[in-house]
Amino acid sequence: MKEENEKPAGLPDNAFRPLKPGEKYEPLMSPGKTYPEVNLWSVSWGIVMAVIFSAAAAYLGLKVGQVFEAAIPIAIIAVGISSATKRKGALGENVMIQSIGACSGVIVAGAIFTLPALYILQEKYPEMTVNFMQMFISSLLGGVLGILFLIPFRKYFVKEKHGEYPFPEATASTQVLVSGAKGGDQAKPLLMAGLVGGLYDFIVGTFGWWNENFTSRICGWGETIADKFKLVFKINTGAAVLGLGYIVGLKYAAIICAGSVAVWWIIVPGISLLWGDQVLNAWNPEITTVVRDMSPEAIFSEYAKSIGIGGIAMAGIIGIVRSWGIIKSAVGLAASEMKGKKSEENVERTQKDLSMKIIAFGSIFTLLLTLLFFYFDVMQGNVLHTVVAILLVAGISFLFTTVAANAIAIVGTNPVSGMTLMTLILASVIMVAVGLKGAAGMVAALVMGGVVCTALSMAGGFITDLKIGYWLGSTPKKQETWKFLGTLVSAATVGGVIMVLNDSYGFTSGQLAAPQANAMAAVIDPLMNGVGAPWLLYGIGALLALVLTFCKVPALAFALGMFIPLELNLPLLVGGAINWYVTSRSKDAPTNNARQEKGTLLASGFIAGGALMGVVSAIMRYCDINFIHEGWLANPMSQAVSLIAYILLITYMVKASMKIK
Repeated sequence: MKEENEKPAGLPDNAFRPLKPGEKYEPLMSPGKTYPEVNLWSVSWGIVMAVIFSAAAAYLGLKVGQVFEAAIPIAIIAVGISSATKRKGALGENVMIQSIGACSGVIVAGAIFTLPALYILQEKYPEMTVNFMQMFISSLLGGVLGILFLIPFRKYFVKEKHGEYPFPEATASTQVLVSGAKGGDQAKPLLMAGLVGGLYDFIVGTFGWWNENFTSRICGWGETIADKFKLVFKINTGAAVLGLGYIVGLKYAAIICAGSVAVWWIIVPGISLLWGDQVLNAWNPEITTVVRDMSPEAIFSEYAKSIGIGGIAMAGIIGIVRSWGIIKSAVGLAASEMKGKKSEENVERTQKDLSMKIIAFGSIFTLLLTLLFFYFDVMQGNVLHTVVAILLVAGISFLFTTVAANAIAIVGTNPVSGMTLMTLILASVIMVAVGLKGAAGMVAALVMGGVVCTALSMAGGFITDLKIGYWLGSTPKKQETWKFLGTLVSAATVGGVIMVLNDSYGFTSGQLAAPQANAMAAVIDPLMNGVGAPWLLYGIGALLALVLTFCKVPALAFALGMFIPLELNLPLLVGGAINWYVTSRSKDAPTNNARQEKGTLLASGFIAGGALMGVVSAIMRYCDINFIHEGWLANPMSQAVSLIAYILLITYMVKASMKIK
């Protein structure tokens, strides 16, 4: 069937803006036609991508604490394979390969933030039991819950809110897939930007010719200000983060950076000023240093970041309250379908989801399996502990699904570690209250956190896949069905990789830092032994989110800025400023629109090239191939070179975006 070749490839001009009254979005693959999507080719390659990228992402995430987004490199590889084999009409197949394979990144993010903490705490509490099935089943059940809980909200996020959210990662992946289908004018700027951005980030990550961050510590007075006044400036000079900022746009980038500025330049110095001569260790007994002797980074990590977590939690609750109508309508739709009142006969192919009956029964069945898993494996046959655990996991996973999807839609970053940390704290406090504490309580809380973390990670990642499918015209029902297979493969791979890496290196050896898992272990240990949590800091963040909402400032974007490190937020502002600049230089609207589209292609190329080279760098690190000279990176001149390279990169992006036919 060759219908897809009749329609010229290329996204419509209303792909990235809100629709006018009566206007309809027409995807590349026409809703009225059928295209090859699910077949042996797409499913096989999707499984291969899920295995490879699960292993690579798990290693890199445990090594440096950052999980690269697998969706973009997988999209690039899918396009490359279909082009190399001269496969015709491969767009639908490539979307499916990307969707199945992208399970790797989200399952990894959910697993490695929590489950390695089981091994970390086992060294201190030998009576703790850790096995492959705990990791595999918690990742699998969490991933399945994330899929099932998100599907009812698909139409709201990808269709009803069309053009209102930037969807940075989905935009980049879509441009890659479109370039493979269209070629020519669409592919050239994307390919060139991918080469420039990929080479730029590869040089930094593999050879270390210049520092990845430019900071105010480059000179003596900057060091003095950082040490004495706890004020520090940091910006990541990478190409991928710059491209992300361009797609996020100036509005959201400014709000995110405002949160970052508030926490780094007001709250951190304020904590030092107010409590400088005190040792604040009520919720972390291992802290023995007075505040004034701590670095700004340590103050952020130990105290100020908790304000961001409180802000994210409250922003999430506000989001749940505001989207209560959507939640009710999704539940109501499920109920009406269960009674047989809904028919799919007149629904377009591009709007067909899995039946609400399947979602409802699937959710109940998955929760029942989770309950049995908790009862027999985690709670050791205690009915009360099991019931409390399943209620917590089900409630938090379902309610925060919309928060995870919202965060990905706005900034492309899922605050899953912050929401998981809040889950662990709540789970620990509640489980202690019902009598489960000590080593057994830690295992229970971490497994519960693993299920929730994976569910929220999957919800955020899956909305990206569904948005890509919406733009291109895939069948959502097929994406949703085969996502379960990708989840199964990724969960098994991640569980095995975590066990192998623990046996090979250990998570406290320094070779595999597992920063998030170590942080989770540090939080949960005192809670399960009667030491409190930083409720005051969480409360301040929550109050701030309420004030921001009252002032009509998006609280989630601001709280994300408070939680994500400063050096990753400031580049968003730079990228957003470039977007504003290139789209406002002309009085001719079509010219500005053309520059906007060209800039989006370039930004997507930066993100894609950086992500792909991140995978290459990860493989090289795994093979102990390292060309970085640490002494040079410690030299302030490496930051000076970084700033020069960054200015050249910005200049290239501005000039290339402005240059249109």
